[in-house]
Amino acid sequence: MQKYDIIVIGGGPAGLMAAGRAAELGAETILIEKNNRIGRKLSITGKGRCNITNSLELADFLKHFNNQGRFLRNSFSSFFSNDLIEFFNNLGLETVVERGGRVFPKSEKAVDVVDVLKKWCYRSGVEIKSNCEVKQLIINEEKLEGVKVFNKTDNRTNQFFAKTVIVATGGVSYPRTGSTGDGYRFAKSVGHKIIPVRPSLVPLEVEQGFCDKLNELNLKNVSVSVWVNNKKETEAFGELTFTDFGISGPTILSLSKTVVDALNKKNSVKINIDLKPALDNNKLDTRLIRELNNNGKNQFKDILKTLLPLKLIPVCSELTGIPTDKLCNQINSKDRKKLRIWLKDFSLDIKSARPISEAIITAGGVDLKEIDKKTLSSKLNYNLFFAGEVLDIDADTGGYNLQAAFSTGRLAGEEAVKNCKL
Repeated sequence: MQKYDIIVIGGGPAGLMAAGRAAELGAETILIEKNNRIGRKLSITGKGRCNITNSLELADFLKHFNNQGRFLRNSFSSFFSNDLIEFFNNLGLETVVERGGRVFPKSEKAVDVVDVLKKWCYRSGVEIKSNCEVKQLIINEEKLEGVKVFNKTDNRTNQFFAKTVIVATGGVSYPRTGSTGDGYRFAKSVGHKIIPVRPSLVPLEVEQGFCDKLNELNLKNVSVSVWVNNKKETEAFGELTFTDFGISGPTILSLSKTVVDALNKKNSVKINIDLKPALDNNKLDTRLIRELNNNGKNQFKDILKTLLPLKLIPVCSELTGIPTDKLCNQINSKDRKKLRIWLKDFSLDIKSARPISEAIITAGGVDLKEIDKKTLSSKLNYNLFFAGEVLDIDADTGGYNLQAAFSTGRLAGEEAVKNCKL
């Protein structure tokens, strides 16, 4: 019989932090990972660069977590971005702060983050079992005693016993990295409610067929708003990228959860793009009049080159009904109004979100009402803890989600050690 103080299920950011911290505090700890190596999803985050956190102050940081910020206050109070940066620096991983407060390893390699975490866990005394899949929690007379594990290497099933179990299995995004929703099953087995999971930080598909012609076009400094049943719900400012199926980029990813929830309710959803957010209608109209007057004998497409990326010109002409070869001195006030309205309100009908397997993170998960926010222990089973994306926690892109994983993992590890001493 193999017995430990703490079993950690999952070798992602939350699991590694939980296991390393628990072992550092003296607990006999084992980390069980279903993949043949730990940190697979972490190693591809941020397009392989790993945006580990954000330098925003706590009050502004929490605003990026929808309604879950209050739950995370305890986790962030005990271990926040400055602590995480110092933690990695002390392990020999230098970091840099980039635009928008995003913090990356100086090497720009996510695998370096995984590597220092793995070495830290080993030095702290964590036993790591990879290529082993936890099949179920072992419950005896309503008491959690351990886990049943299938070893993929030797095709054998083993049982590991412990005083405390930490579930840090992630969500269901990027399932090829091992995030297949196992943690939800474990939570359900002891009576936890699961908030329905759906994609978050995910690209969107649009009805219009011209997007393939705009593929890879990147728009900067645009204002993007979500309209549900013709009512404005929310907006974001920044970058948007067209794909062959629709739209992506930082603004779209941040707005996608609102879109997904609206689509799930069978509502109609539009994305409106303000291509000239720095100009109000009057200032934009004044500029258009000036451009048209100064280019009277030139064609419409010539002034569009001063207003739009080249790929957008045919789309603008199609949607406004103004031919690109029409002379500027032939464009009347009605045409000018159509152009102004389109520039401020380029509208796209949203057909669907991309599959959850393509989402950066998962929205939904273990209901936070059933988790003690001060310890991250289950309110239904005192020696069961949860950390990371398996919880109903999700945030905007920008380093917020990884910080939540590291912070909840560390708090769970510390509190699990205390629990072992009871």
